[in-house]
Amino acid sequence: MKVLITGYGRMGRLIDETLTAAGDEIAERIDVENVNELDGTEKIADIIMDFSNPSLTDRVVAYAARTGTPLLSGTTNMTVEQHASLAELAKEVPVIWASNYSLGINLFMHILPQVKAALPDWDIEITETHHNKKVDSPSGTAKSLADVLDPDGEYERVYGRSGNCGARTSREIGMHALRGGTVTGEHKVDFFGNDEVFEIVHKADSRQILVDGAIAAARKLVEKEPGLYTMETLLFG
Repeated sequence: MKVLITGYGRMGRLIDETLTAAGDEIAERIDVENVNELDGTEKIADIIMDFSNPSLTDRVVAYAARTGTPLLSGTTNMTVEQHASLAELAKEVPVIWASNYSLGINLFMHILPQVKAALPDWDIEITETHHNKKVDSPSGTAKSLADVLDPDGEYERVYGRSGNCGARTSREIGMHALRGGTVTGEHKVDFFGNDEVFEIVHKADSRQILVDGAIAAARKLVEKEPGLYTMETLLFG
């Protein structure tokens, strides 16, 4: 593939290294300081791999629309309007957005609805742990796990508990964030029943698993027709 990388932080650099080692070509590397280059650039790549931040999203989407370049996005904390712009872009080119491209996490998301259906009355709590440099909370992956468990927004999301907050209700999902050290990422969903607990845990030891999953998704996406894809559809049909 010939890839345009937008967002040149830790993920962007690791994508660059991995693609280069595999013999792929990097068309350009775009970050905050040179994002203006997108405005005057024609199509130069088979796909955009975007792991930037929401301040660049509108420029990246506009470039993808103008040049007809497929877009793979891993940017988190985008606004509702920005997610809507991805859906609009998908009418013209293949687009995928995921908060986490790990194959293990996406299997996690695939089986969660089955577990919830089997344990419909159990209490649900989500805990995520990340390194002490992470700036957003809860993680995009934790939010995605909650969305998979509660796609229609029927549960209240409770972000931590403090003080005389009252008894837990059966229609809430607790969301908890831990920060410390150099933890790459850990996500856990607990299902609490009477006298028993069922939990699912995913631990990431490095960002390489995210990079490998994103590149695998990119190779599939460039062969697709226009549309808004997910890791669920790419992996499991």
